[in-house]
Order: sequence, then C-alpha cells, then structure tokens
Amino acid sequence: MRLFLFWSSVGLLIYTYFLFPLLVAARAVLRPRPHREANITPSVSVIIAAHNEEAVIGPKLDNLLSLDYPRDCLEVIVASDGSDDGTNELVRTYEWQGVHLLALPRQGKAAALNAAVAETKGEILVFSDANSIYAPGALRALVRPFADPTVGGVAGNQVYRPAPEASLAGEGEKQYWGLDRQLKLYESAAGNVISATGAIYAIRRELFAPVAEGVTDDFYTSTGVIAQGYRLVFAPQAIAYEAVAGKSGDEFGRKVRVITRGLRGVLLRRELLDPRRHGFYALQLFSHKVLRRLVAVPLLLLALVSPLLWARGALYRLATLGQALFYGLAAAGIAAERSGRKLHRLLALPAYFSLVNVAALQATLNVLRGRSIVVWEPTRATAAPEEGR
Repeated sequence: MRLFLFWSSVGLLIYTYFLFPLLVAARAVLRPRPHREANITPSVSVIIAAHNEEAVIGPKLDNLLSLDYPRDCLEVIVASDGSDDGTNELVRTYEWQGVHLLALPRQGKAAALNAAVAETKGEILVFSDANSIYAPGALRALVRPFADPTVGGVAGNQVYRPAPEASLAGEGEKQYWGLDRQLKLYESAAGNVISATGAIYAIRRELFAPVAEGVTDDFYTSTGVIAQGYRLVFAPQAIAYEAVAGKSGDEFGRKVRVITRGLRGVLLRRELLDPRRHGFYALQLFSHKVLRRLVAVPLLLLALVSPLLWARGALYRLATLGQALFYGLAAAGIAAERSGRKLHRLLALPAYFSLVNVAALQATLNVLRGRSIVVWEPTRATAAPEEGR
C-alpha cells in the first residue's frame, strides 16, 4: 500500500506539472488551430465591478480614457457594489467624459456584473479589475481576434509589475504566472485557452449569460463561450499590468477565496469536462482546474509515505530528503518575510507553491462543506504601466 501511494502520487504530480504541459505543447505544434485577426474597432463596453476602490478607481479611469481606441466606440461602466468610501463620488467626476456609474446596494460581484451588462450597448464586453492598468494598445489587441467569427472570447495578458519591496507571495506569483502564460500560448494555438483572467478579457455581447453567485466570474463568463461552441483564444499583446501580491498572510486568504469560487465554477460548468462533447478541451480543463487544484492531496501523501519507505532504497531516501529541502526553503522564505529580511528569489517559488497548495486544501474543504463566498474586499493596489509600453 505504501508503494502504491508513493508511486500513484508521483505519477499524478509528473502528469500535472510536466506531461500535461508537454501534451498541450505537442498538440499546438502537431494540430494547430490558427484564428484570423484584423485591425477592427467594434463598439466596446468596459465593465468594472468595484467595492470601496477609492484608492485605485481614479488612475484606472484615467488609464481607460487615454487608451488608443476610438472614443466614440468606447463605453465605460463602473458597477459600484455597495461602496461606502469615496468611490462613487470619484466616478461621478468622470461622468462628463462618458463614464457611467451604477451605484448598487451591496450584493456581491456577480450581481454587480449582471446589472452592469444589462446597461451596456457595445458589441464586445470587456471585463477588467479596478486595480489593473492597460497598456496603450491593449483594447485594439484584445478585439483583433473577433475578426474571426469562430472566436467568442479573448483572454488578455496579465503582467505583474515589480514592487518597491517584493513580498514572498509576490515574487512567487510572478514566477508562477510566467510559466502559466507560456501554457496559455500553447493552449490557444491548440484551440482554446482554459479560461481568462479577470484583469483583461472580452466576449461577444450576445454570448454573455448571467454570472452565478459564489464563482470566479472570469472563469464562469469566459468558459461560457466554449460551452456555446465558440473559441476562447489568447491575445499576448493585450497587456494589463497588476501589482504583485502583498504579504503572504493576506495573499493566503485571497487564494482561499479565489480557489473556492473557482472550484465551484468548475462544478457549475461540469458539462465542459465531457470529452465526447468538448474533446481535448475537456482534458485541459480537468488537468488544469481540477488536478492542479487538488494536487495538494498527492503532495501530502508523498510527504507522509516517503519517510516510511526510507529502508527500501536510495530512491526513497532521496525523495524524502528532496521534499525536506523544498519545504525547508519554503519555511525559510516565510520566516524571512516575517522577520523583514530581504527575500531571496530561490525562496519565493517554494514558499508560494506551498502557500497555494495549503490554500487549495482549505478551498476544497469549503466546497465539500457547501460554503460559498459571495462578497469580497479589494486587497491589491494599482500597478503603474511600464515606461514606453
């Protein structure tokens, strides 16, 4: 039994982190599905759901209004979900520039987004976080793939900007997202990216379906286009800058919330896991959004079983020592952050990896217990765009 647990755990980890990305890359090379792009400027409605975003909403609106996109084709709607700071007052100062404020009672992000979409007029709906800053040509790049009638949604490229003092979670997140971005390129070339990031993505207006409560809206809305038979592709030049994560304690809570809502979203979109209807995308979704979220289980089993196999040979001793080293580096990174010492890059990824997987365990328990998370609090600052981009 110990050997079975050890090798089954190793097999799941190897597949999730190595074989699956290689499989996606191989499919992109051997069976590519290119899509058409063109310099088009359809009417666009940018939607921002905001709750107490006084600190970031001004720079966000300044950024959107300065983008390289025809102003007569651009509509901006801010759905303020029960904000009781200065968010609403700030947004009203932009109304003369065409920004529309929806001052709503506190209901949660899903309800805010649904209300905002009902007010839109654009052919293309663009969804954005209040703290993300778009590159000047982001909107043009985001709508180019809609020249292809088979494309129903486009995922933009989230880029993390360096912070004055990098946090453990922030450094780890930047490294982790760099790998994920490369995977999105292969996924898109092979047919569909799995889902979009909330910082920047777009769908055709007629494909929008009301967002369910307690899910990650970016996942639920973007996968909706695939459920309706359209493609979801990646636009690497549609760049949105975001600030890196804050202290690991704050980031842990955010990850628990995001993964809890994400797993619930997969449950509601479970028809996409049927390979008879959705082919290779079903395998992508299961591997990336189910196996990767639950990989904490084989990791935990491996950590428990490896020492018990110490006497069986050098391989098991090496596995035990390797895990001890990895988690020791993670613990050192957490200790360095808590003591205020400068964080070494070698410590960031192990610490972030461990943080995410512990958060995934907590999120899994939330889903199993039927606990949903409907309302949220903003936790990140606005990221300044890179000079000259």
